[in-house]
Amino acid sequence: MKFDAGPRAALMVLSSIIEPGEAELDDFLGEVGPVAAVEAIWERDLPERLHHLTSAVVERIRDPVAHADELRSAGDSCGATVLIPTDPQWPQRLHELQLLATEDQPHLRPPRCLWVRGATNLSAICERSISIVGARAASDYGRFVSDQLAGDLGEAGWTIVSGGAYGIDRAAHLGAVSREATTVAVLAGGVDRPYPSGNARLFELIEQRGSLVSEWPPGCEPRRYRFLIRNRAIAALSVGTVVVEAAPRSGAKHTARLAAELDRTLMYTPGPITSITSAGVHQLARECWEPRLVTSAAEVIADVSGFIPEPVFPGAADNRPLDGWDHDCVRIYEALCPGWVREETELAAEVGLPVTHARECLMNLAAAGWVAEVNGRWKPLRAGIPPQ
Repeated sequence: MKFDAGPRAALMVLSSIIEPGEAELDDFLGEVGPVAAVEAIWERDLPERLHHLTSAVVERIRDPVAHADELRSAGDSCGATVLIPTDPQWPQRLHELQLLATEDQPHLRPPRCLWVRGATNLSAICERSISIVGARAASDYGRFVSDQLAGDLGEAGWTIVSGGAYGIDRAAHLGAVSREATTVAVLAGGVDRPYPSGNARLFELIEQRGSLVSEWPPGCEPRRYRFLIRNRAIAALSVGTVVVEAAPRSGAKHTARLAAELDRTLMYTPGPITSITSAGVHQLARECWEPRLVTSAAEVIADVSGFIPEPVFPGAADNRPLDGWDHDCVRIYEALCPGWVREETELAAEVGLPVTHARECLMNLAAAGWVAEVNGRWKPLRAGIPPQ
């Protein structure tokens, strides 16, 4: 049997008949190449286990060339592009999955090809990327943290990678698109009908701002085991992974373990010790992978890149409100109680300053908008807000 449709079509066919990451198939591909592998499968001249995996498919799909045409047509119909590992747009970090597959975990090898809707240069948009994962049944707190973290990272020029699910994933994607940042959703089914359907509008926004990505061809339904398979791609694509919320047994913890085994920076955000949705995160903190506790985008960037950027995020700077002010001005301001007005002579006596110097301090604070004079007495205007 001659397969003359080329290596790209061969990898598309192989990805449609054998689940992604299968170690034995990838070893066979390394020996004979994708075209010869397709020919061997339909000639039934291949290792016993692969023959067992593919025998039913060969009975159902008689002509692999026609099947490749069907796959190509399905991709064209939904606007998907197919990337293979030799393409310049292929994310090179995915190759590192080659190190993970074992006999106990055979489905951890790199993808054979990717169906992509949206920006097809995954290598470029994932060069500076962070994966944010967590519970589907997320709390309001978890969704808020995920949204803010993703938005702040996006504003700082980082791509957000997640799985397109409800809960933490959805909040991360929304946080990115709300700040007009790039985001990538790695799916466990075909890109023609991304799951869950309740996120349909979100998937449209992701396609506009980044990419929908899947190892399964259009038409493939998401299966429970496929979510675990796709987790390895989420972990591999980014330089680091943040787990926001996770139950003790969850896909997010699975992604976290894979990220750690790939030597990616593993991070987590803490939650209430009474919350089941944070129990898995707190367990993660006690693992041997040395995950990092993060509470802001600035801390995430510091952990993955080794430097702290300009403090553009709320709460990023470790400054107190009156840092940099004259010590006497600080003492005067702290002697003013919110809601009360006081005479300057009274203030001067309390802090032990000459009245003239106390008035000079008050005038400086007033110029910065910290205090105001009311009928010869003084009141604070705002506490904890730095002067503009």
